[in-house]
Amino acid sequence: MAKNSRLPDGVLQELLDIIARLRAPEGCLWDRHQKIADVGKFLIEEAFEVLDAIEREAPGDLKEELGDLLFQILFIARITEEEGAFDIHDVITDITEKMIRRHPHVFGDEKVENVEDIRANWEDIKQRLELKGGREDSLLRGVPLALPALLRAEKVTKEASKAGFDWEDVEGVIQKIDEELDELKQALSSNNKDRIRDELGDILLSFVNLGRFAGVNSEEALRFSTQKFIKRFKFIEDRFREKGKSFSGASLEEMDALWNEAKKLE
Repeated sequence: MAKNSRLPDGVLQELLDIIARLRAPEGCLWDRHQKIADVGKFLIEEAFEVLDAIEREAPGDLKEELGDLLFQILFIARITEEEGAFDIHDVITDITEKMIRRHPHVFGDEKVENVEDIRANWEDIKQRLELKGGREDSLLRGVPLALPALLRAEKVTKEASKAGFDWEDVEGVIQKIDEELDELKQALSSNNKDRIRDELGDILLSFVNLGRFAGVNSEEALRFSTQKFIKRFKFIEDRFREKGKSFSGASLEEMDALWNEAKKLE
């Protein structure tokens, strides 16, 4: 069982005081000149470093990356406080109230039978009590533009699916992929870059839908495969170094053979 994670008095306040000092006139010149948009970019980077530590199952690195991410969140809240919009206490109060409100089966008298009931309640509370995704709004409004493309595509198609705009089964998605692949081949033969971009995007979106139907997150799948590619490519590099050979002068056949060897070792 997890131990009580209540913070000792003053721990969070100490970090808030450090950020305030960095932003003060006598503080750090670089930190004082940061705008929300600047910090937002760092926030995205830190979030991906957290994901990287999770995927590598590296608790020490995860602890450090979570700290970096928390710092960016508190830093943004400090800027909004200086602008008179809200402070970190408002942020914590809002999310506390939201989590209590969205978990009536834990903090209230709501009865649920399974995870699907919980998800249904969550969406009902968003739309009925929080007025998110109402009739005069778009169901897709809440999907952030700054999300990585594959992750955003999955969220957009998932939201559209809730409105019934979806295929009945995975076979329909596969047929769509075949159709899009034919259109991509035609675009490639035309050598029209705009058309190729559009058709490539369409087929990528179709593969995202395939992943959604299969219960696989496309962003995670691509990250995993990219990391696998890096590992295998490094294996090839290392083997050439061990043989004292120049990697740049290697033939495709030699590299292919080592690539297959790396696959077998996995």
